Amino acid sequence: MAFAFRSAPISSDGAPPPRVARWLWLATTSLAAACFVALISQSAQAQGGDAPRLKTESPYFFVKSDDPAVDQLPLKSTQVDVRISGVIADVTVVQRYKNEGQRAIEARYVFPGSTKAAVHGMNVRLADRLITAKIREKQQARIEYDTAKKEGKTAALLEQHLPNVFQMNVANIMPGDDVQVELRYTELLVPTGGNYQFVFPTVVGPRYNSPQSAQAHAAWAGQPVLRQGEVSPAAFDIHVALNTPIGIKEVNSSSHDISTYKEEGGAALVSLKNSAAPTNNRDFILDYRLAGDRIESGVMLYKGSDENFFLAMIEPPKAVPVTTISPRDYIFVVDISGSMHGFPLDTAKALLRELIGNLRPSDTFNVMLFSGSNRLLSPHSVPATRANIEQAIRTIQEMGGGGGTELMPALKRVYAEPKASDVSRTVVVVTDGYVTVEREAFDLVRKNLSTANLFSFGIGSSVNRHLMEGLARAGMGEPFVITQPSEAPGQAARFRKMIDSPVLTSVKAQFDGLDVYDVEPRQLPDVLGERPVIVFGKWRGEAKGNVIIQGQTASGPFSQSLPIDAATVSTGSNAALRHLWARHRIASLSDQESLEGGDAFSKRITELGLQYSLLTPYTSFIAVDQVVRNVAPQNSPSVNHPSPLPQGVSNLAVGAEVPSTPEPATWGAVIVVLSVLAMMARRSRRAGRQNVNRFTA
Repeated sequence: MAFAFRSAPISSDGAPPPRVARWLWLATTSLAAACFVALISQSAQAQGGDAPRLKTESPYFFVKSDDPAVDQLPLKSTQVDVRISGVIADVTVVQRYKNEGQRAIEARYVFPGSTKAAVHGMNVRLADRLITAKIREKQQARIEYDTAKKEGKTAALLEQHLPNVFQMNVANIMPGDDVQVELRYTELLVPTGGNYQFVFPTVVGPRYNSPQSAQAHAAWAGQPVLRQGEVSPAAFDIHVALNTPIGIKEVNSSSHDISTYKEEGGAALVSLKNSAAPTNNRDFILDYRLAGDRIESGVMLYKGSDENFFLAMIEPPKAVPVTTISPRDYIFVVDISGSMHGFPLDTAKALLRELIGNLRPSDTFNVMLFSGSNRLLSPHSVPATRANIEQAIRTIQEMGGGGGTELMPALKRVYAEPKASDVSRTVVVVTDGYVTVEREAFDLVRKNLSTANLFSFGIGSSVNRHLMEGLARAGMGEPFVITQPSEAPGQAARFRKMIDSPVLTSVKAQFDGLDVYDVEPRQLPDVLGERPVIVFGKWRGEAKGNVIIQGQTASGPFSQSLPIDAATVSTGSNAALRHLWARHRIASLSDQESLEGGDAFSKRITELGLQYSLLTPYTSFIAVDQVVRNVAPQNSPSVNHPSPLPQGVSNLAVGAEVPSTPEPATWGAVIVVLSVLAMMARRSRRAGRQNVNRFTA
């Protein structure tokens, strides 16, 4: 459709008549103002309305109190001891709280955890007393803690807000007290492509708290944070002991400077090098490979007093070249919010150059950029021609970060995009994950699994791994984490290798001769890349027989059998299997609960948490010293210990209210309006001067 514009009469000197000029001025100003208001309104609606958010609902910058009697920074240090035996990591975390003020305080600290951790124990050391925590139903634990707090007793409460976000509350820390809280958890290390990786998160990134989130009014999301470049006064140290049956080929860390010492017998001891730079503002990442790049395939058995557990890990078949690959449509969903400003967005751009630049000519693609609002670079997916790829990369390269992180509207719009029935679609989400809509996002992705699968790329030094892993799990894809730009080419190549073809489909596990039950997962997913097949479960009777994994590869049927040897049954060293099985079952039930909505599985999750002494969304650890130490507990202030901003994250990620920064589209509207007004003002002044000259000549 073509639009025809009717010209206004122009005077001989090139300026419109005064009446027409005034009309143009009024019309242009009104139109620009209307567009500006519309864009502001659209941005506000995307962010969740006009009402200001409470400070407790969104991250805010920490401001130290002027009261010298109150210790505002009670967490003094975090010490981590890791012992890796085979594929199981046993971790002990000691948080040391000390009150260096003159008043008794309650310390509250939000801290991260591994998404795969089975937290199974907590102790509190107060002077010469050792208090062993008990697992309780969450509300009961909170009641016991509040009661102890009001009675003046020192108490500690550990709660789980998300699988990777915990909170420690320590009440009635008296002046001079040195309280040590010891947490214990175990974790399974699953290799990828022969590489084993242990990750210890050190900081919870500031979350954009969407009003549509189930966590919209969660107090933990409003944690205080230090400003960019401000170093946390809390010390951090970590020691790792690596002990594997197969010799260790290499050990390195992409996140920290480490020292490695090899003991006789092959064990490796890893520690942090002394550094003036902060070490607790990013994930600690330790990578290691075994001699010959082998995966420790096999069956681990544990015989308990009332239940027996097993773990089978089987190396997948090697991928074979695929001669015919169906056309595929890709939609890249890219976060350009305030927390992505700077290093994370630069890294995302490097990643997208690799991902989009290596698409096949038969593929189609589109790119969605989102913050508080969202937009597609093209109305519909376009062929992956060199011209289209270069244009997309140029557009992405020019983008800056700013505004909120409205992930849900972006995903809903992507899934609403039409596609041909004979084309497979892959959604690729690129973000740091600093949102609180995990549950809503997982639900949306699962409901649209028939439309597209999903892969997630977490960008940054301390990404929200719970979101990245959950999105990929819900979308039958794979999560990727990139902590620096140099990792982008390797991760892009790994992504390409995975999506070309699964190496094993229709996977099934059979147990010949071994009486098994409560097997996890109940349905084995397709195997992508070089990630092994993992099966948990319980067994009874005699330990004998074989575990058989079957499936289909591109070249035909696949089958691999692992013998079960009674000599491998352990009553001690494999005790972690008990917690790992329960942790996996709880994760499965939580996924199902998220899919169906409500809290239909809360009772079963609570029962598992209590039975296996595990921290869950519905169970907490509580430790109470029975000695009344604070005679005036009502006068004790609560102190929220601040977290540092993750490395590479700017102050744009934090605001006292949400939205914290205007959207790029809003700034664009401001610039357009100001430009139009400035242009009209210049033209008016020029016309005025010409009229004055005309009358005085």
